[in-house]
Amino acid sequence: MKIEFSDVNETRKNLVVEIDSTVVDAEIDKVSRDYSKAARIPGFRPGKVPAKVVRQRFRDQILHDVAHGLIPRAVDEALRERGVETVDTPDIRDVIVEEGQPLKFTASFETVPPIEPGDYATLQLHRAGLQVTDAAVDQALEGLRDRSARYEPVEGRGVEKGDSVLMDLVRTAQGAEPETPENDETGEAAGPTSDNHQNVTVDIGATANPPGFDEQLAGLTPGDDKTFDVTYPDDYAVKELAGTTVRYEVTVKAVRKRIVPTLDDEFAKDLGEFESLDALRARVRADLEHEAKHEAERDMRGDLLKQLATRVNFDVPQALLEREIDRRVEEFVRRLIDQQIDPMKTNINWEDFRERQKEAAAEAVKGALVLDEVARREQINPSAEDIEAEIARYAERTGRTAAAVRARLEKEGGIGRLYGGLRRERAIDFLLSRATIVQT
Repeated sequence: MKIEFSDVNETRKNLVVEIDSTVVDAEIDKVSRDYSKAARIPGFRPGKVPAKVVRQRFRDQILHDVAHGLIPRAVDEALRERGVETVDTPDIRDVIVEEGQPLKFTASFETVPPIEPGDYATLQLHRAGLQVTDAAVDQALEGLRDRSARYEPVEGRGVEKGDSVLMDLVRTAQGAEPETPENDETGEAAGPTSDNHQNVTVDIGATANPPGFDEQLAGLTPGDDKTFDVTYPDDYAVKELAGTTVRYEVTVKAVRKRIVPTLDDEFAKDLGEFESLDALRARVRADLEHEAKHEAERDMRGDLLKQLATRVNFDVPQALLEREIDRRVEEFVRRLIDQQIDPMKTNINWEDFRERQKEAAAEAVKGALVLDEVARREQINPSAEDIEAEIARYAERTGRTAAAVRARLEKEGGIGRLYGGLRRERAIDFLLSRATIVQT
């Protein structure tokens, strides 16, 4: 077998392979014999069809099977000889296969160049302090009060700030691309798509409400209908909605006023295990300190990955980049669904959304590649017990049995991903133990 290895760029490589004609002809003979046993050709008894007839009758299929039998083995052998690992299945092209001739093809694939993680001690990270202010505790207690509010029907007036409004709502993105006539049974282009929501509760004055939405509801009473447009500002926090116009059609079904309980000992007792407001305040402070500790840890780990990414001086393989972008898109879609927003009925330009993920995705991939290299060098490998413990934790969070979780992971090929994730977490812990950490 002749092999020519060439670099397209730092991550993409080509293999031009030529398999000797004797090997090709031997494989053709083998495949032809298999066809002879199964062939059903008029005038010949089953299993007695001459090889020459079989090769003429099934020539294309035989050559196709020969190529599919020899090429994967040749690629695997060539890569193993050179100690090369690909990040995705090689792309095979320019296949030439004929009886009596060498089989020729080109395999194109991506790989990860050598990575130098550098001196671990030069990593400098900052850990935020864990001080929780009285103001933060007071704010958390106010949040508990808000969540414990009860609702009373409003009579004799319309919607005011602070009310809770139960409504049916239709939301239509204005300026959305219409469907093509071919996709519409009537033969006419369809208008912008809408999404409907029944029995939606909106708290008037909530910061999450669309800009200008509350003002449009002011004064409405149960049974009232109203249609209005909301134009989101260009600097709106949700970038996918920034600069867009959405039409809302609302039907008010009920107006209720929120009654917030007084912050006192009785309120603390109503929450369950607290004898006084002071005891509740102490628990809230402890919870905030615990949360602050974990947030500081997350920030420090995020900073670590950013620093590791700077130690990769090549463009990441396209396959890894696309995989990370896919993951981010799927995560964003799940968030939309959690908010009861149909991703297919938004006016989001998904190609543009993917494009805007590239920089952050590339940084994430680079950080992960360095972690993998550190794990390899330091022989960091999760044990079977670590895998089982992680499965058990996931099972407990989801209310399922560990056996059911493992079975699903095995079916979906998820055990390898779980192993890789744990390996990277262990590598992060290792690097944190070697880095210089400054308390702020």
